[in-house]
Amino acid sequence: MSVLRIEGIWGVSRIPLLAAIGVIMAATSAVAVEAPSDKKNKDDAMELDEIVVTARKREEDILKTPVSVAAVTGAEIDQKGIVSLNNLADQTPGLNINNNFSGRSDRSFQQIILRGFTPATTDTTPVATFIDGVPVSSATAVMSVSNPERVELLRGPQSAYFGRNAFAGALNVVNKLPGNDYGGSVTAMVGTRNNRRLQAEVDGPIVDDKVGFRIGADHYSKDGSYKNAANPSQTLGDQSSTSGNALLTVKPTENLSIKAFGLISHDDDGPAAMGLLSARQVKDSSGNIVVPNLSNCTVNGSPFICGTTPSLPSGSPAANTITDAYVRKALAVSTNRIISPGDAAQKYGLVRDYKHGHLTVDYEIPDTGFTVSSLTGYNHEQWSSVSDIINYDGSGIANPTYTTTNGQRSTYSSAYLVESVTEDWSQEVRLSYDNGGAFRGVAGFSYLDSTSLRTTDSLDTIIANNRVTPSGKSETETLSGFFGLTYDITSKLTVSAEGRYQVDKLYSYIASTGNQTITDSTFLPAGTYKAGSLLGSRDFNNFLPRFIVQYQWTDDLMTYASVAKGVNTAALNTVVASYSGQTAAVAKSLGIDLFVKPEKVTTYELGIKGKALEGAMNFTAAGYYSQWRDQLNQVIQTFVLNGGGFGSVFGTINAGSTDMKGLELQANYRLNHMITFNAGGAYTDTDVQEYKAPLVTNYSGITNFKGKQLPLTSKYSATTGVMFNGSLKSWGDATWFSRVDYIYKSGFWTDVANILKTEDAHVVNFRTGITKGPVSVDFFVNNLFDNTSYVSASDNILFSPGSTNYNYSTIQVGLRERRTLGLQMKYKF
Repeated sequence: MSVLRIEGIWGVSRIPLLAAIGVIMAATSAVAVEAPSDKKNKDDAMELDEIVVTARKREEDILKTPVSVAAVTGAEIDQKGIVSLNNLADQTPGLNINNNFSGRSDRSFQQIILRGFTPATTDTTPVATFIDGVPVSSATAVMSVSNPERVELLRGPQSAYFGRNAFAGALNVVNKLPGNDYGGSVTAMVGTRNNRRLQAEVDGPIVDDKVGFRIGADHYSKDGSYKNAANPSQTLGDQSSTSGNALLTVKPTENLSIKAFGLISHDDDGPAAMGLLSARQVKDSSGNIVVPNLSNCTVNGSPFICGTTPSLPSGSPAANTITDAYVRKALAVSTNRIISPGDAAQKYGLVRDYKHGHLTVDYEIPDTGFTVSSLTGYNHEQWSSVSDIINYDGSGIANPTYTTTNGQRSTYSSAYLVESVTEDWSQEVRLSYDNGGAFRGVAGFSYLDSTSLRTTDSLDTIIANNRVTPSGKSETETLSGFFGLTYDITSKLTVSAEGRYQVDKLYSYIASTGNQTITDSTFLPAGTYKAGSLLGSRDFNNFLPRFIVQYQWTDDLMTYASVAKGVNTAALNTVVASYSGQTAAVAKSLGIDLFVKPEKVTTYELGIKGKALEGAMNFTAAGYYSQWRDQLNQVIQTFVLNGGGFGSVFGTINAGSTDMKGLELQANYRLNHMITFNAGGAYTDTDVQEYKAPLVTNYSGITNFKGKQLPLTSKYSATTGVMFNGSLKSWGDATWFSRVDYIYKSGFWTDVANILKTEDAHVVNFRTGITKGPVSVDFFVNNLFDNTSYVSASDNILFSPGSTNYNYSTIQVGLRERRTLGLQMKYKF
């Protein structure tokens, strides 16, 4: 099957890969492995462990859950060395992460792309994220939970149980509960390029069988993999994260359970690891080439790059990243800042602070089968990012707008400060019923209120005005009622009917720093709006059902069929309040309006799950067909002003529709007591039916995108791994393991025109370790063969002095972490 093709690695890396596996096999054959003493124990040891998931807000065996689910246990997270969302995506076929947008490729946002549902903007996400089933506002927060029980990725619309934004799926991290005895661990890791990690956790009872606790802390940092050609003393891609979390469990009676969890995290990153591929040339003031022309074709009469993305040119990556007096002066300005300068970025890079807390209460009503549950959550995230959107070294180019009095740099740059603050709280109450009979059910309601505020300003503008340009607040309220009914018609046939009625109310506010006068009534009634006042509001009502038919052929084989609807929250274009005259007319012609309808999806899914060989093998497979309608897309249009010069408009619109189909496979097989295999694959096809992308049309000349693929998603992806483990007879209770994981993701298109695609990714990771008593020592190599395929790519404009060409002519590429060697030690107590 094409989804599992691996000809690329056989053509390039066959010898070293086979050699690595051969060394491991030779090493394992020399180790004496203790075998169970009788056949019954041997059969029990061969059976793979059962994985329990909460895809329907109740615990179920993953092999009997009629939903396409990928689950990674805490043990697998350790064995595979998963420490970030990107690591998780690498290990999960059909999952991509995009953090490349608006001239930067940092962790200010990480968009989860599942089943090809590529988000249109930084503010929209098709995959909702949760901790213990409670919403979290940042995808990166889910990886800040120390040593979780498991991570669950639910594919397909999950609106019935998980609510808004669970459009393409849901990502849920489940906390590990405290044990009955005091214990914990300390983990330390060191690696190449100053990779470092220190993690500690402790848990245990406070009151036996009544109150327990779990506390964890984690610090991780690394230098980037790439030297900055514009500042050789600096690396690009430096990251640092510190987090702490605490869990308290209380069980005052046999029927009442309470869990309280809190999380704080702080990220402090340097300039992002990204490169620039340009179809046009830029020279410095001495005539030296600083941006080479990589064009290999002509598109709509203009030079462009076609086919497969080329390697980075000599002298890159390069970026203006020196924190000089100009940068310090701009970042010291406090007027209209939404984040205090002392808490924000002090240099090029990203600073983010995140807080999350939730409280869950479950009460089992005695002798009834009913359980009442309450989930309360709170999130606060703020981040600031400083980046230069030209993405090349402009230090040798004179700034044509510089004067001795305007405060700008004498050399060319285009540095921006972006700040964002989001806050939300949520409440869910539900009543579940399960008395062990043929009928099971759940019903409840949920409420979520979310506010966000974002400002974007160039450092030139901040210095000139001695303030940041204010922005109005956006708010979304979501109120919904939901239900889920499951009935066993026979001992083998089960049907489920689920649904959620959801009301989203969007509010747009004027900036709180001053009154705003609107002179053009194209989008809003003309008049003066008071500072902080409501600009407009609108309700969107949707019913989101899911129906499932499940048939249990045997205890070890199940099939299911389902149909589900999902909705992604509508969008706001608050910026239209500032458009007037010709600018307003252009925006209106593109379909931009203050409020944008939510995008919708209908998904049909067939699946099979089971196990074989007396439990030594398990497998899942799912095929789906989705109809994505009223897609959201961000459009940007630059135009010639009637009086001369250029103007631009941007906004989110309902861009079109796409039909999507795919196949997902996963299998695990324990060959014997020493060797376990795992493999997975995904085929993801996105067939555009209609689409609007004005800027893409402007450079490509393509107006009809029918039949094209959506960007930023791999059509084919696969993982395969082999793990060896055993005991060392000659060394007491010591055990060992070795594993090799191979990851394949096909290249993805940079935009919907399908002119340029990234190269395929082939990544191999290796890890081996020994445990004796409370001490474990692991050695690892990530990206063993130093693959340099790009992890993200997006089209952008080439910014240069005096440029009047606003077509896409560059590709911004996110750079993959290079080969990393490391040593990790863990002590359990």
